[in-house]
Amino acid sequence: MANQDDSFIREVNEELRSEQVKAVWTRFGSVIIGLAILIVVGTIGKVGYEYWHETSASASGDEFLAALTLSRDNKTDEALTALATLEKDGYGAYPVLAKMRAATLQAQKGDTAGAVKVFSDISKDASLPQAMRDAARMRAAYLLVDTGTYEQVSAEAEQLAVPANGMRHSAREALGLAAYKAGDMAKAKTWFQQITDDAETPRNLANRAQMLLDLITASGKAS
Repeated sequence: MANQDDSFIREVNEELRSEQVKAVWTRFGSVIIGLAILIVVGTIGKVGYEYWHETSASASGDEFLAALTLSRDNKTDEALTALATLEKDGYGAYPVLAKMRAATLQAQKGDTAGAVKVFSDISKDASLPQAMRDAARMRAAYLLVDTGTYEQVSAEAEQLAVPANGMRHSAREALGLAAYKAGDMAKAKTWFQQITDDAETPRNLANRAQMLLDLITASGKAS
């Protein structure tokens, strides 16, 4: 008798659970389905975006390397065409890298002023990472060492020549070279001395600075 009672109770409980499930499904079934669809769609979208991101970056990287190869092979015009396409249609940082490389080729072809303007414009673009902006500013400064005044080089490089900046060594060198070229040996000596006094200066750069310091000292024009 007890077994029959237990069996009856189980059947009643199962029936109640079944009715509860039906009630819940009737009330919330469309919501549950909707949430399931959203999860599936969201997963597909995430996977699709990651695939698109990886393939787009990879394709742009391949195009950039191909343009660099053209440049190394002295196919400057073809390289500039490839870089212009990448600048327009590239993904991620590659359009800016293409623009910077194209500016370098522009300078090599003799249009230094145009190249300096490109680098200067990039350095002022607040939407870009600071490291990229600093690199463009530094490139403009080095080009101006040969073609500009000390003041022009200083406008690009001096803000980078501070202790906390990772490009301070190159910035100081550009400023020292510009001062040396301008005949201001005292100022050149100051910048080169900062390079040699900085324990974190790369050795090859420190050696160049020391060589110029020796030349300045030997000239007797730094006093």
